[in-house]
Amino acid sequence: MLYYIFQYLENQFNLTGASVFQFITFRSAMAFVLSLLISAVFGKKIINFLRKQQVGETVRDLGLAGQVQKAGTPTMGGIIIIMATLIPVLLLAKLQNIYIVILIITTVWMGLIGFADDYIKVFKKDKAGLKGKFKVLGQVGLGIIVGSMLYFHPDVTIKEQLPTAEQTIEVTTGKKKVFGDAHKSTKTTVPFLKDNELDYAKALSFLGDDYQKYGWIVFIFITVFIVTGVSNGANLTDGIDGLAAGTSAIMVVALAIFAWVSGNIIFADYLDVMYIPNSGEMTVFILAFAGALIGFLWYNTFPAQVFMGDTGSLTIGGVIAVIAIAIRKELLLPILAGIFVVENLSVILQVFWFKYTKKKFGEGRRIFKMAPLHHHYQKLNYHESKIVVRFLIVGILLAVLTIVTLKLR
Repeated sequence: MLYYIFQYLENQFNLTGASVFQFITFRSAMAFVLSLLISAVFGKKIINFLRKQQVGETVRDLGLAGQVQKAGTPTMGGIIIIMATLIPVLLLAKLQNIYIVILIITTVWMGLIGFADDYIKVFKKDKAGLKGKFKVLGQVGLGIIVGSMLYFHPDVTIKEQLPTAEQTIEVTTGKKKVFGDAHKSTKTTVPFLKDNELDYAKALSFLGDDYQKYGWIVFIFITVFIVTGVSNGANLTDGIDGLAAGTSAIMVVALAIFAWVSGNIIFADYLDVMYIPNSGEMTVFILAFAGALIGFLWYNTFPAQVFMGDTGSLTIGGVIAVIAIAIRKELLLPILAGIFVVENLSVILQVFWFKYTKKKFGEGRRIFKMAPLHHHYQKLNYHESKIVVRFLIVGILLAVLTIVTLKLR
């Protein structure tokens, strides 16, 4: 909104300083500061409102230290994250940008699924919440919508670097043409490989010469899988104070760097990464999201004054997944979102091993003292704060390693 207002003032009245709103870096910084202030300042009012509505967490006794004391802590705090993200985005981003539209849809969609789950838990007093099949259906639905928009929308394109022999000097501008024309593609980035690109459509090459036109099937399937997996990973990670918000903030900042580089033709050329026109605008959304997460941490660190609930955790996972897919970096998620992956795997392995040993030996055995993994460390009598800080350190290391892949190939 403000972008268009100041663009008008610049064009019609040549207003001094209005031109700064043309710069993504300025609007991204403003979005970060504004979201941080909204979540930190208005967060307290939302927490008090939730407390008055008796929106408190019902805690099952799992035998974890400090668990009982958390009973009654307001949940549904993900509303703070969503509000603090969307307000700066609506004010500062280019709202006709397809990537911004997709991210807004993702935030609202996953927020509504999470809200429905929290509502059932809190007001219907059903600890199971929204049935799993409806959660999965919502995640799959979002994956189909996002995948379809990214594949079929005409503004979602890439530009590939031309071979050195084909790079020419443009007569009109005198600049070297490094990239070819914008075109649709199902290519993505593969880390650590010399030729670091993979075309999903080639999975259907057995169909003959026209296999490319069926590439959308593979692309949408991959999108659904990643959205479902990452959102569930974020949901499982939200088990102790500050863990999900803190680790997610680190991932989001790393994705902001990738989005800005991918959308900047100069840096895309310098770093030899895939250039994705118009994707740089996502930096505004991503930094607003990062600011919201950090602001939420003000109230979510131990001892938490509010829990994000599924309203927040499902939204976080969905947004991270969609950003990664949009900038063609989804195959980096096993590294960048390694915390989510490990939390997911700990649950899968625990359940599999318990069922397997019960069938074979007559009694179920466990790999971990409790799953997800952070509860395992709680059972080993590590304090919540120590677990969170160590997970954050690992998260930072994974983010740095992910960023290094820009040149490590």
